Formats: sequence, structure tokens, C-alpha cells
Amino acid sequence: MAELSAYEKEREANIARNRALLEQLDLKDASSSLGLPPKPPKAKPIQPIKKPKREQIDRVPRRQSARLKKEVIDPNETPAQRRKREAEAQKRKREEEEERIAAEEQAMLAKRPRTHELDLVELIDAGELDDDDTSALRRTFQAVTNNPMPRRVGSVRDWVFDRHDKDKEEVEALRERLSKMKIVARAKVTEDRVYSAAYHPEPSKDLIFFGDKHGQLGIWDARALPDEVADEDGHIAPVGEREGGKYWRLQQHWPATSKSSLSCIKFDPIDSHSVFTTSYDCTIRRFSLVSSISSQIFSNDDILITSIDLPPSGHEMWISDASGALTHYDLREGERSARRYELSDQKIGSVSVNPSSPHLLVTASNTRFLRLWDTRKLRTLALGKTMPMTPPPSSPVRGLSVRRSLGPFEYNYETVQDFMGSTRGRGLMRAEFQHGKSCSSAYWDPRGRSIVSTSYDDSVNLWELDAAKYDSSPLFPTFKPFSRIKHNCQTGKWLTILRAAWNPNPDVYPHFTIGNMEHSLDIFSCKGDLIARLSDPDRITAVQAVTCSHPSIVERCATGNASGRCVLWSTG
Repeated sequence: MAELSAYEKEREANIARNRALLEQLDLKDASSSLGLPPKPPKAKPIQPIKKPKREQIDRVPRRQSARLKKEVIDPNETPAQRRKREAEAQKRKREEEEERIAAEEQAMLAKRPRTHELDLVELIDAGELDDDDTSALRRTFQAVTNNPMPRRVGSVRDWVFDRHDKDKEEVEALRERLSKMKIVARAKVTEDRVYSAAYHPEPSKDLIFFGDKHGQLGIWDARALPDEVADEDGHIAPVGEREGGKYWRLQQHWPATSKSSLSCIKFDPIDSHSVFTTSYDCTIRRFSLVSSISSQIFSNDDILITSIDLPPSGHEMWISDASGALTHYDLREGERSARRYELSDQKIGSVSVNPSSPHLLVTASNTRFLRLWDTRKLRTLALGKTMPMTPPPSSPVRGLSVRRSLGPFEYNYETVQDFMGSTRGRGLMRAEFQHGKSCSSAYWDPRGRSIVSTSYDDSVNLWELDAAKYDSSPLFPTFKPFSRIKHNCQTGKWLTILRAAWNPNPDVYPHFTIGNMEHSLDIFSCKGDLIARLSDPDRITAVQAVTCSHPSIVERCATGNASGRCVLWSTG
């Protein structure tokens, strides 16, 4: 063995000294010897249910090299045997080619949008649910469709007090109730980022619908008894690490890519037995909880749909899109009755219908403006004598773009601006307010009295409007928020835009929820008071970007994050 150099001897000595020093310090047991309590283990994230995977079958036959496919020819074969071998080879080649073409056609069909009616079997991804799960979903639908549950609307005079201290009393009472909420269930309801959510009004259940980035509609029965599914090693996760409730995933919009993100979810305000979903695939679909059938009810010509809203009557719908337009759609008359009005030269991110005065709409736009519109004036534009209702497609009409093949009449931006500057159009836009940066959302409260908006200028703004001023003059005398709450809205590219969502329950003091970049759920009153800031650092480590509240039970909220994991907050 070669003798070690002086450097190597010194290195070995240093290693020995360091090892002896560490053994003397005995750092491993130092915390216990000082009497310090051990650090509690951090809760593990909930683990989604892993079901046995079905055997994967290649849709397209794999290609092989000519060398591997080369046959070994018998040198002693007769001419008859050679002809038979060549005929069989030609037959195999034709069959392989036919299989390849059929598989490619099937793959192309799978990528195309689905515009026809889809039943529950088609909506469920292959291999996701078995017959028992599908039957459980149908039973869940049946449980919430026994009785109609129309949307309840408050009055503009509700929760208006002469004394300021009365508002403080209501806020304190609400704070006492909501500050006790905690996490009662967690689950990975959707496979991708949550974009939208809606809470079903059934009081006996916590049935929440989440829409994700790839067109998937996740349905979560958060209080249902979960199935005890063992993993590949036969182990069942502890209750704290197991998913809560039961969920089902339906591919409501197709293809399953970011082009089909679910931008908005709304329940039918008449009976809550249908779910309307809007998607980046430029379509709106209605899923019936009674028949379990999904049907397309509206499509736009390659214009991204951002949001929808319906008045309490439920017979009409207002649709906002990325080109700065609002479309009025009568559900009773069909798609050909729709009329599209370009009210802005940039994207309108949200539209909200005043529940007490359905002719008043509020919109939020990338132009930084929040605007209040009187739709009675839009009907005046549509019924104007200067523009016939059904002009022939070949006849040019100034400012009116008619596409009879697509359905809706379209009034372009210049036409709307000219109309607003005319005597007939005065009062179409009742008021406007400019934010410091893009206005991402604006919504009416259940009374139709308060408005909340969010903006990229890191603010949440509140308005309270006197109902007596709605029809007293064409324009509001003043329209400035009475409260501006500083709130970090810089979600960036990978998080869903933070939007304030009113609690739809008209029987409780008006308040709204909004996610916080510090991983909490914030609850504010209609006056701008912070009611509660709910968080659980051990169980939540992501921004709860999407929020919604139960329409009937005050102490229940649901949130979703960028990984598809959802949380139910309640008092117990």
C-alpha cells in the first residue's frame, strides 16, 4: 500500500477530530435535555383517492423497424407456399393500415369540441368512475331536485339603519359567528387549477360545483361519508390525511385543454335544478341535475366568454366577452334571438345583474372602468326605426353587423358610441368609475344596493346606492366608492384572479369573501369592516383564490386553489 502524503494525513486527522467533536456535543438529544417540547409534525397534504388503473391499450399501433419485421424465408418453400405467404403479408399490411387510419380518426374526433347533447356516461372520463360511483352521483342529484329552490332576493331597504352603531352591532354579531369557522373537509375535487365555483342552495347538503382550467366540472358532496380506498400496498390513510366527502369529475367542455377553461358557473335562479357553465371554448352549456344531460345552449364565433349572469326571473341571460361586448340572450327564444352590443373597446371581465332592478347592469373592464348600464336603453337601440330587425344579409347597414348564420345581431362599438351621444341614448351609461389599473370584477349584493369591485391596483372598492336615485335622473350625480380596502391582487400568471364574492343569503347582514395571497380566507362586511381572516398554516399552504358561500347557511364557505384542492369552512 502506497504511503499517504502529508496533505492526506492532515485531512484524515481533521476528519477524525470533527467526528470526535460531534460525538461529544451529542446534538441529537440536545433539545430534549433542555426540556424543550418536540416540534409538532406538520399535517400532510390530503391524498386523492387512487383507484386501480385499467389496462392501457394503445390507440395507435406502434411502428416497428423493417429489420425486426423482416420474415425468415424458408429456402425450400414451393412457389405455391411463396404465393400464400405473400398474400397473407399483404392482408396483414392492409389490416394494420386500416387500424392506423381508424385510430387517427378517433384521436382527431377526441380533440374536437362536442356540441351535441352529452349524457352522464359521456361526461365521465373513461376509467374515472365505476357503475357504483355513477349511481351515487345520480342519487345525490335526486336528493337536491325533490323541491325547487329559487334564488332568494333581498330588498334595497334591508339592513339600512338610521343609527351608525346599529351597523356595528350587526358586524359584531356576524364576527362572532364567522370567526369560529374552521376547516371541516378537504379534497382534490378537480385535476387542474380551479377557475370558478358555485354553492348549491340545498340546506341539508354541502354540494359545491368547481370549474377548472381544462373544462372539468368537479362536483363535491363535502359532508358525504368518504370511501375507504386502500392504496397499492393495502394501507388506508388516516382520517386527517384522507379526502373528505365524495366528488365526481365531469368533462363538461371539450377538448380537455386550457382552451376549455370554465370561466363562470351559475345555477338556474328559478329552481337550481340546472347548472350553466361558460368556457374559453366560446360556448355555454347547461347541465340538468334532473336528466343528467348536458346541452350546448349558446356559442360565440371565436370570442372568449368571460362571465354570465341571470336575473331572478331566470328567462334571460347577459353574457360578457373578451372583445368588450355584452350579449342579451332570451333562453325561451333560443340562440337566434341573441343581440350583442360592443360597449367597450377592451375585454369585459365580468357582468352582474341588479337583483332588485334587473335593468341595471354593472361591468368590469380592462379599460380600468367600472360602468353602470341601463339596459332599457339598449332595447331602444335594438328597436330603433333606423335599423330594421331582420335586414337581408346582403344589404349593408351602417354600424350594424348582421351574421344570420351565427344568430345574434351585433351592434359594433362605433354604433353604440354614436347612440350614447344622441338624445335617445342619454342614460344608457348611468355612471362610471376609473380604477388605477384593470378592473377585474364587479358584483351587486343580494339586495341590489351595494357593489364590490376588485382591481389590479391592489384595492377592493365598495359602493352603496340609494334606490330612489335609480330612476330619478339619467345619470347618477356622483359615483365614487365610499370605502377602499387595500388588498394584494397581484396573482400573476399561475393563480386565478382574486374576485370578491357576496354571500347570496339575503337574511344575513351583507358581506363578501375574497382570497388572500397570505393563504387565508378574508370576510368583509358591506361597509368595509374586516369580519374574519380564516387560515390554517398546517393544513393550507396555497392561495385560496376562488371562494363561494352557501346561499342558506351563513357559517359555510368553500374555497379552491391552483392545484384543484378545495376546502370547506364551517363551524362544525
